[in-house]
Amino acid sequence: MSDLDRQIEQLKRCEPLKESEVKALCLKAMEILVEESNVQRVDAPVTICGDIHGQFYDMKELFKVGGDCPKTNYLFLGDFVDRGYYSVETFLLLLALKTTCMPTIGTHLIDSVLQVRYPDRITLIRGNHESRQITQVYGFYDECLRKYGSANVWRYCTDIFDYLSLSALIENKIFSVHGGLSPAISTLDQIRIIDRKQEVPHDGAMCDLLWSDPEDVVDGWGLSPRGAGFLFGGSVVTTFNHTNDIDYICRAHQLVMEGYKWMFNNQIVTVWSAPNYCYRCGNVAAILELDENLERKFRVFDAAPQETRGAPAKKPPPDYFL
Repeated sequence: MSDLDRQIEQLKRCEPLKESEVKALCLKAMEILVEESNVQRVDAPVTICGDIHGQFYDMKELFKVGGDCPKTNYLFLGDFVDRGYYSVETFLLLLALKTTCMPTIGTHLIDSVLQVRYPDRITLIRGNHESRQITQVYGFYDECLRKYGSANVWRYCTDIFDYLSLSALIENKIFSVHGGLSPAISTLDQIRIIDRKQEVPHDGAMCDLLWSDPEDVVDGWGLSPRGAGFLFGGSVVTTFNHTNDIDYICRAHQLVMEGYKWMFNNQIVTVWSAPNYCYRCGNVAAILELDENLERKFRVFDAAPQETRGAPAKKPPPDYFL
């Protein structure tokens, strides 16, 4: 593991890996991710994180607040790339941490050193920006070209996107997803049978999980201004939670100025983990810590101080919506 440890330390300094190292890392990660479920089981205690969007130095602030991985068990709800200046380093660091934190799969004997050294896990699920089409418009593709001179690293990473889980279930009681619900899905078992190893479709159940949003003024289902997914109201959440015997839904996907926001009588919560989003929105960020009894504690944090940040290569891409 010494070579991977070196790569992690390099990425922590916001220094990109060689193209050959990225390829090897992605191949290793693929072996791990292919074994995970569309509804990946997660044990408590765990810390839940929302969108990161390539804001590398703010992710370092997140780890300062929440604790280093693997000492802290993390669940990231997607949107690792696009918009920010450092999508490459952000996604590859999380991928490297996951590859290190997970014991080798497919063997009967698990390396006892790994078990002792990395007792916890890091879970990464897919967001709507983990997409070939979206990343060609909102920054990640151009960043890969700028840093590597070709699209090869972008291809390695977007191939990994296809293997990321669509959701997670914490202690069978908290359903975690990037976007929201779908009119095509009433049970978790329907999510489990989706073929996720594909580019995000323009519509249908997989698309909805990554793109949909809760909305106070909607009764049932409504059209989404995003052009993908749906808006859904409190009655939809109540029915879904009751049918699947879960306490509440935890999701990301929407900028929340206070870092987190409860809706529908605490039946769904949005967690947002990119402070001062797009380097100009002025919002704080939050992570949600759950202890072994699923007791909640939100930790709110600000953007990293300007003096700790590297010099960006260019401005982030323009808005489609925030």
